[in-house]
Amino acid sequence: MTAQPAQETVERLLATRRLIVASNRGPVEFIRGEDGTLQTRRGSGGLVTALSSVARVASLTWIASAMTAEDRTIAAETTATEVGDGLKVRFVAVPQKVYHQHYNVICNQHLWFLQHYMWNTPRSPNISRSVYEAWENGYVRVNEAFADTILAEVAADATPPCIMTQDYHLYLLPRRLRERMPGAILQHFVHIPWPDPRYWALLPRGMGAAILRSLTAADIIGLQTARDARNFLLSAETFLPDADVDYRRSTVWHEGRLTLVRAYPISVDVPGLRALAASDEVRAYERALAPYFERRTIVRVDRVEPSKNLLRGFRAFELLIQRYPEYREQVTMLAFMVPSRTDLGVYQTYTDEAFELIEGINNEYGSESWQPIVPFYENNYPQAIAAMKHYDVLFVNPVIDGMNLVAKEGPIVNTRNGVLVLSETAGAFEQLGQEALAVAPADIEGSVRALRQALEMSAEERAQRIAALRAAIEREDLGHWLARQLEDMLALT
Repeated sequence: MTAQPAQETVERLLATRRLIVASNRGPVEFIRGEDGTLQTRRGSGGLVTALSSVARVASLTWIASAMTAEDRTIAAETTATEVGDGLKVRFVAVPQKVYHQHYNVICNQHLWFLQHYMWNTPRSPNISRSVYEAWENGYVRVNEAFADTILAEVAADATPPCIMTQDYHLYLLPRRLRERMPGAILQHFVHIPWPDPRYWALLPRGMGAAILRSLTAADIIGLQTARDARNFLLSAETFLPDADVDYRRSTVWHEGRLTLVRAYPISVDVPGLRALAASDEVRAYERALAPYFERRTIVRVDRVEPSKNLLRGFRAFELLIQRYPEYREQVTMLAFMVPSRTDLGVYQTYTDEAFELIEGINNEYGSESWQPIVPFYENNYPQAIAAMKHYDVLFVNPVIDGMNLVAKEGPIVNTRNGVLVLSETAGAFEQLGQEALAVAPADIEGSVRALRQALEMSAEERAQRIAALRAAIEREDLGHWLARQLEDMLALT
C-alpha cells in the first residue's frame, strides 16, 4: 500500500459529488518572496500528503483559515485558488480578535489541554466569563464562518458534496452543514485523543453538549484508536440523554440520524519517508551527526510540550547512567526538541525546565569527551530523520498522544535494528505495542528498566522486533488510512 488510495474508490465516490476538506491549517500558505512575488509554502503532515494524492484523481477544494497577510488578501479578492495537481484552496478570514479567541483561548488553552489530560485539575481550568465570551465570539463564529464559506463554494453544485472536516478546531461545523445541506456526506476526523466523559465534564455542560450534538450530525466520526472511539460513545451517552448508543456496532442514533464511530489510526507515507531518508539533505545531516553514532544512541523526537513527557524521560536516562556506570561514555541521548506554542507561558516554563534538567544531568555526569544528553532545539525534520536512521533505542514516552508518528517513522528508516520503547498511552501502542517495550508514562523506574532491556537485547530479538514493526506500519500506512475512510464514505452513497 502506498500513500495513493485506490483510484477506483475515489472515482466512484466522487463520480457525481465534489470533495471538500475543511481544516484550520490548509495545504499551503501564501507568502511574499524576497523579490516581492507571491509564493506558496506547502503545509506539513500526513493529512496534506494523503489528501493531495486524491486531488490527482479527482477535484478537491480545501477550506482553511487564512494564516498570513497574503492569505487574507487572497480571501478578500478571490474564491478558490488553484495551487496545483487539481487542488484548490479557499481561505476563511475572520477578524484577528475573533480568531485569537477561537484558536488561542478555546482551542489551545481549553480543548487541547482537556483532550490531552493536561490540566492540574485542583487548580485549573477556571472557567470565567472571558472563556464564555471566547466560545461565543470566537469558536462559534469561526465555525459559522467555515460553514458559510463551504456553502458558498458548493452553492452551484447539482449534488451535495462529500465533506471531510478535521479536528478540534471545527467541532461545531458538522451540525451547521447538516442543517443547511441535509444530503451531504459528512465525515469528521479527530486527530487528538478523546478523553473519558468525566474529564469532558470539566467544561461547562453546554459546551460539551454542543460539541457532541454537532459531531453526531456527521455520518462518520473518525478517531485514532478503538479506545478513543469507545470514549466518544460514552461521551455521547453522557451528554446526549436522548441518543441511542450501540457499543457493539459502534454507532450513535441521534435526532433521526445514524452516526458511525470508527477508528482510523493515521500513519506515515512509507515510500515518501524512505525517499526522504535516502535524500542528499538527510545524508548531509548524517555526516554532521556521525560522531554521536560512534557510541550507542537513545533518540527522542518531540515537540516541547508537557504532553510529550520530556522531563520524566530525561530523569529516567539520568537514573540509568547513575545506576549503571558502564553506560557512561558509552550511551548518548540525542533529544530533538521542536519548539511549540512558545507564546503560552506554560509551554515556555516547560521548555525552561527541560533545559535546566539537561544542564544539571550533563554537569553531574558529563566529561570533556562525553555529554550524556545532547539537545537540538529547532524544527528540523530532515535532521531528526537522519538521527532516527541510527538509533539503538527510540524512546517515545508521551503522557498521552492521539497517535505519535515518531513511533512509526523510526522503525521505517532505522538501519541499526533499533528498539522502540513506547508509552502505553500513545495512540500508536494499539498497533505497535506487541513488538515495542511498553512503559507507563509516569513510571520512571519502569522506563529505566525498559531502556536497559533495550540496550542489552540480543541482536536476534532486535531484528525480529523491528521487522514486525515495519510489517505492521507498511500494512496500515497512510494510503490505507485514507482508503478506509473513503470506502466507508462510499458505502453511504
